[in-house]
Amino acid sequence: MKQLSRVLAVHLLFVVLSPGLRADEVPVDRSLYFPPAQGEWETVEPGEVGWDAAKLQEALDYAGKNQSTGVVILYKGRILAEKYFKVEGAKSAKFRARIVGRDEAGHTIEDVASAQKSVASILVGIAQQKGLLKIEDSVTQHLGAGWSKVKPDEEKAITIRHLITMTSGLTDRGTFEAKPGTKWRYNTMAYSKSMDVVAAVAKLDRHELTKQWLTRPLGMSDSKWVKRGSPAIQLVNGFGFATTARDLARFGLMTLAEGKWGDKTVLADQKYLKQATTSSQKLNPYYGYLWWVNRNANAPNRGSRLQTAPKDMFSANGALNRRCFVVPSLQLVVTRLGDQPDAGRTFDRQIWKLLTEAAPAAR
Repeated sequence: MKQLSRVLAVHLLFVVLSPGLRADEVPVDRSLYFPPAQGEWETVEPGEVGWDAAKLQEALDYAGKNQSTGVVILYKGRILAEKYFKVEGAKSAKFRARIVGRDEAGHTIEDVASAQKSVASILVGIAQQKGLLKIEDSVTQHLGAGWSKVKPDEEKAITIRHLITMTSGLTDRGTFEAKPGTKWRYNTMAYSKSMDVVAAVAKLDRHELTKQWLTRPLGMSDSKWVKRGSPAIQLVNGFGFATTARDLARFGLMTLAEGKWGDKTVLADQKYLKQATTSSQKLNPYYGYLWWVNRNANAPNRGSRLQTAPKDMFSANGALNRRCFVVPSLQLVVTRLGDQPDAGRTFDRQIWKLLTEAAPAAR
């Protein structure tokens, strides 16, 4: 017992005498809470865990003034802050088209646009874990010839890894642009084939496999794939992933927990998960496997993609600033749904400036 007390004293002394520690250097308590599928989700008061409640409220107010419908902030799995808003003024057509319903509490269920890509990333990892595919497999091996508009030999050279790192070498219309692995292009059409591959190898449609592998184990009861109506969108990616701010936070918490959910293991392949949420290639070092990352792993001393956020942050990003941010160093998950912020591209930078000022490491 004396030995334990001595160890704790040394640990506390280290923290107290190191005021210059960055967030990603502070010793982290890895214990996490996982909310039940039904019932109350535990909360934690900001002051109890060293957060500045007034500064945190300032961040929520900023989100509310910038067309957010909902923000959920988890600290070690418990709700640190949560706020819902009514979008004021003229609502964009894209926003209206992406509202697919409401949960029991009356909060919006929204098609989260390209944030779905990070959901697909986890599903690809689970499929590989199950031995149904390898990400170095040719896409043609699972979908057959003709899934793109390039020559058969060019098509056969494109692997699943190329799809999930955005290095397929295809144009947005599926025609040839470059040899796979030599050019980075954010290509939703090419990405969408990764979900076709998962469905093919699982011999299940995307709805059922996502329910069995992900949403049911995590208690994401208000999440589902929805078919999009516009013919133009159908040609690019015919499905959207619809979810709530809370359900999306559950998804982020599972990745924070390194693929676990309580005593369940959703994704055991730690190598895949690490590669998915760090630099996956050198062409765009701020992209993993369908996740955006904040640190350039190829040159760690270079600047972050989002300067105001912790370097170890990774995120699921969608149009209209649909977001799921995960920050292991702060044991934090932040989700934001809504319409395009009035602040536009500066929204992420400002919200993280405010959150960083509220966080314990900032004081």
